Amino acid sequence: MSTPHSSSTSSAPHRASPPQIPQSLTLAAPTASSASPSSSSASGMRDAAEDDSDSPPSLMSEDDPGGGGDRWEPDLRGGNGGGGGGRWAPPDQVLENVLESVLQFLTAARDRNAASLVCRSWYRVEAQTRRELFIGNCYAVAPPRAVERFGGLRSVVLKGKPRFADFSLVPYGWGAYVSPWVAALGPAYPRLERICLKRMTVSDEDLTVVAKSFPLFRELSLVCCDGFSTYGLAVIAESCRHLRVLDLIEDYVEDEEDEMVDWISKFPESNTSLESLVFDCVSVPFNFEALEALVARSPALRRLRVNHHVSVEQLRRLMARAPQLTHFGTGAFRSEAAPGGGLSVTELATSFAASRSLTCLSGFRDVNPEYLPAIYPVCAKLTSLNFSFASLTAEELKPVIRNCINLRTFWVLDTVGDEGLQAVAETCSDLRELRVFPLDASEDSEGSVSDVGLQAISEGCRKLESILYFCQRMTNKAVIAMSKNCPDLVVFRLCIMGRHRPDRITGQAMDDGFGAIVMNCKKLTRLSVSGLLTDKAFAYIGKYGKLIKTLSVAFAGNSDLSLQYIFEGCTKLQKLEVRDSPFSDKGLLSGLNYFYNMRFLWMNSCRLTMRGCKDVAQQMQNLVVEVIKDHPDDEGEAEIVDKLYLYRSLAGPRNDAPPFVTLL
Repeated sequence: MSTPHSSSTSSAPHRASPPQIPQSLTLAAPTASSASPSSSSASGMRDAAEDDSDSPPSLMSEDDPGGGGDRWEPDLRGGNGGGGGGRWAPPDQVLENVLESVLQFLTAARDRNAASLVCRSWYRVEAQTRRELFIGNCYAVAPPRAVERFGGLRSVVLKGKPRFADFSLVPYGWGAYVSPWVAALGPAYPRLERICLKRMTVSDEDLTVVAKSFPLFRELSLVCCDGFSTYGLAVIAESCRHLRVLDLIEDYVEDEEDEMVDWISKFPESNTSLESLVFDCVSVPFNFEALEALVARSPALRRLRVNHHVSVEQLRRLMARAPQLTHFGTGAFRSEAAPGGGLSVTELATSFAASRSLTCLSGFRDVNPEYLPAIYPVCAKLTSLNFSFASLTAEELKPVIRNCINLRTFWVLDTVGDEGLQAVAETCSDLRELRVFPLDASEDSEGSVSDVGLQAISEGCRKLESILYFCQRMTNKAVIAMSKNCPDLVVFRLCIMGRHRPDRITGQAMDDGFGAIVMNCKKLTRLSVSGLLTDKAFAYIGKYGKLIKTLSVAFAGNSDLSLQYIFEGCTKLQKLEVRDSPFSDKGLLSGLNYFYNMRFLWMNSCRLTMRGCKDVAQQMQNLVVEVIKDHPDDEGEAEIVDKLYLYRSLAGPRNDAPPFVTLL
C-alpha cells in the first residue's frame, strides 16, 4: 500500500572513463588457476543468486543441505579404493568431497557467492551443494542456464516487475511471466520444496504445473502477483499433500463471484502439515465451515490471516479451534449481526485471553472501534501490530497502544495524527520498525501527520531501525532530530507527497535534514528522499551514504549534478528509482561507469530522450535497456522517453516484450 518515492545532451561527463565489462557476466566456471573474485567469471550468477537485502530473513531459509547431483562419493568400506589394491580417488576429487562437507554449513548467499569465485573446484562444489537460489530479476538469467549450474535446489525465490509496479507505474501486460521458469524447474528439481514469487504474473496453468511437478512441495508464497484465480489455489490445496505454507500477500486474484472455486475445501481431509495460511488479499467470499474444519485438523498452524468476509463471531470460532496461533489476521473485525445483537466485547476478549501464544496481530480491514478493547488481554505480549487498514483516530488508538509495551513493529494509517504518534512514542520505547501510510495518497491531500509526529517518535523510540513516513508537512529540524536520536537507522523513507515541498517553517530546501540522516546514521542501506531538494542534498548523499544499496528519489534535484553525485559517491548502490525529477541524458550518461555494478535503474517522468537511451545501450551492450510508453496504445517512436528500465542480464534482451516496450 505504500506509495513510492513514488533538452538534453548525449555526451558523457569528462570524468567518465570507458566502462569495463566484468567477466562475471559470462557465467563461465573459473579456471583452475583463478584465486580471487577479480580474476573469475563465476560471479555471473551473483546477479541472479545474490542475497535479497530488502527481504526478511524468512525469505531465504536453509533446508536440508544433503543430496543433489551425480557425483563421485567415497566408499568408506573400501569399494571405491580404500584398500584391497583399488585406486585412490584423484586428489582434486578428494578436495571436492572435503569442500562439499564444508560448504554445506555455509548458508549465507553472499558467502556462497564468494566461495564460488575461488577456483574451478570451489565453483563446481558450491553449485552442487547450493539448496536455495534467489533471483532478483527474472530476466537477469535464462531459466535453462540457472538449472544447468545448480543441480540440487530445494528452494527458489524469483522477483519480476520493477517495484514501481506496486504504484501503477508499470503498464499492465509488461511481462514477468513465471511460465518459462516453472517449465524449466519441473523436470530439473523433482525434490523442490519451496517457491516464492514476487511481482510476477502467475497463471492457473502455472500453479497446476507446480502441483504436478514437485511431489515433496511444501511452501508457496505469492507476493504482489497477479494472473491466477481460486481454481489455481484449489489445485495447489488438493495436490500438494505436504503443504506447510500457502501465503498470498497483496496479490490480485482474478475471480468473478460466479466463477470462484471452493478452494478451501480442497485441502486433505486428514490432518494437514499447514503451518501458515495467509489469504487476506483474496477478495471473494469463501467456505467458512471448510476453513474452520481445516484449522481444527492443522495442529501445527501458527500463522493465519483471513480476508474481510470473516466477522468477529467467526473469528471467535477460529480462535477456539487454534489457540496455538502466534500470528493472526483478523479479517473485518466487526459483527455481522444487527446492531445490539452481535457478539459482546467481553466474549471476544475472553477468546483473545485464551490465545496465549499471540505475538502478531493484523487485519482490522473494516474495523468497528467498539471491539478494540477485546484485544487488550494480548497487547502486552504483542511484538507486531498492523493497523494499516484501520482508519483509527488518536482517541481510538491511544487506549490500545498504551498496553503495547513490547511492540517492535507497528504499521498504522496517518488518520491517528501527530497525537496518536506521540502516544506511540510515550509507550513503545523498544520499537524497531514504524510505517505510517496515507489514507489519501494524492499529492494535494491534507495529510494528518507532520514533523511533530516524526520528532516525537525520534525522541521516544530511540532503538528505531526502519521507518516509512508519509506526510505533507516536514521540517529540517525534525529530520535532524531523528538522525541524532536514532543513529541505528538502516532504512529511512520519508515521503513528502506534495511536489517540491520546502521546510514548512523556514521555507528552505530539505537538504540539511537529509544530509544529517546520511551523516549520522552510519548503518543506512535504504533511503527515500522527497520534498524540495537541491544538488546540495545529493552531494551529501554521495559523500556520506557509502552503505546505501537502494535509493528512491521523487520530485527532487535541480540539475544533472545530483545524479552524478549519486553514481560517483554511493559505491554500494544496487537499485536506483527516480520519478518526476529534472534529470536529462547528461545525468543518465554520468552513470556509465557504474551501471554494471547495479541491479537496476528505473527512471520515469524525467527529461530523458530516445537518443540518450540509445547511447547507453550502444556503449553497454551487456545491459538491457527498456523504454516503456506511458500509453500502450501510442504508435511510433517518441523522442521523449516516458519510462526507462535498465538492468543487468546474462540472457540478453527478453523475447516476451509487449509492443509498448522498446528494447534498445
